[in-house]
Amino acid sequence: MAYDLVIANGTVATAADVFEADIGISDGRVVQIGGDMGGATRVIDATGRYVLPGGIDSHVHIAQPSGPGIVMADDFDSATRSAAFGGNTTVMPFCLQERGQSLATAFRDYREKATGSHVDFGFHMIVTDPTPQVLGQELPALIEEGQRSVKVFMTYEAMRMDDAGILATMDVARRHGAKVMVHCENEDVIAFLAARAAEAGDVAPRAHATTRPVAAEREATHRALTLAEVVDVPIVIVHVSNGAAIDEIARARSRGIDITAETCPQYLVLEADDLARDNWEGAKFVCSPPPRDTTEQKNCWRGLETGLFDLFSSDHCPFRYEDDQGKRNPAGLRSFRHIPNGIPGVETRLPILFSEGVMKGRIDLTRFVALTSTNHARAYDMYPRKGTIAVGADADITIWDPQVRKSIRHADLHDAADYSPYEGFEVQGWPETVILRGKPVVEDGKLTAPGAGREVPRAAT
Repeated sequence: MAYDLVIANGTVATAADVFEADIGISDGRVVQIGGDMGGATRVIDATGRYVLPGGIDSHVHIAQPSGPGIVMADDFDSATRSAAFGGNTTVMPFCLQERGQSLATAFRDYREKATGSHVDFGFHMIVTDPTPQVLGQELPALIEEGQRSVKVFMTYEAMRMDDAGILATMDVARRHGAKVMVHCENEDVIAFLAARAAEAGDVAPRAHATTRPVAAEREATHRALTLAEVVDVPIVIVHVSNGAAIDEIARARSRGIDITAETCPQYLVLEADDLARDNWEGAKFVCSPPPRDTTEQKNCWRGLETGLFDLFSSDHCPFRYEDDQGKRNPAGLRSFRHIPNGIPGVETRLPILFSEGVMKGRIDLTRFVALTSTNHARAYDMYPRKGTIAVGADADITIWDPQVRKSIRHADLHDAADYSPYEGFEVQGWPETVILRGKPVVEDGKLTAPGAGREVPRAAT
């Protein structure tokens, strides 16, 4: 048979193995690995390259409501363009239910925004208002449809739920077969410390880090795990930033709790001191939880190296810096409390971990694939269609040049923010060709198949 595409002479890596093989692709799927490929409409020579499953970034914020007068930088066009150039073939953004809003209506409206995406996508639902209608009808119906992940917040006054609301939401998720993702920070601790900082006139961006201490994250992590244990629901602890929270996760796992743990690039290479940069530049690094210090960076690397962390996500949440609807909004220039939380990073997630992890010997190539693709597909019910290179899987493939060296510059990136928190960071290795369901979407520095993204069906595995 003649294949649509053959990727030849590359070093293939999955979460389990690294081997030399050609890959034959037809009708958007992998149909042969190794052996005589015969003819092909097109052959890509991957000599000297790594051939990896397309990245799955299961924690991105795109076109999400962000409060009065604040506008998120990216829509689906710019965010998924940036994702593709960063080696990602699937992203999972969040549909936010605002208080007083129907969850079903919020989801229907948000799903429409994804039309024209450049990579495949799935959704998580954020529940902020667990009314009887939401918990009794809307959430169960959406889960049955395949929207099998629900996020709750323990911080941000406009979104957080108390323990009773979290328990009730967890119980619905458990009964209908969904995972619950939790943002773990104690809002009352944060509000107390922020008020004390304001009284002292400590209102610059650095105070964002000092008022969101490790203890606030550790306590909330312990509480979220306790609530999940009571309900017996699978839980995802997102964007873990420190060793104390890691230890809580390890203890809970030893008790048999079903936990998926995630960390992000900002906790490996950024620091709280970045928020202290002059001329309000620290606002560029405001995210929650905040970056910590070098000791906590080492703790997060330990979690990646030992297998405690399952997922490495970007938590891409972009706001423009020089913008009165972004980081430098009028209220945000008066106090850190009004600086929008979040940083861009979907395009730089994979190169940072590849360079700092694989090329520096902290993790091997199979672990990189697991952390950036396979485990995401497994956690969110897309495996084995996504997240691996195997016969029958979608041909979502990235071809990496492991020798290329780059300095990250926002001018070279493709999101709609106006800065990168990783500006000037040196990396080795970059995805040069990105293939979505058998068709190159990024090649020779160009987006070659715009609007090719589709929603990924999700089902119990």
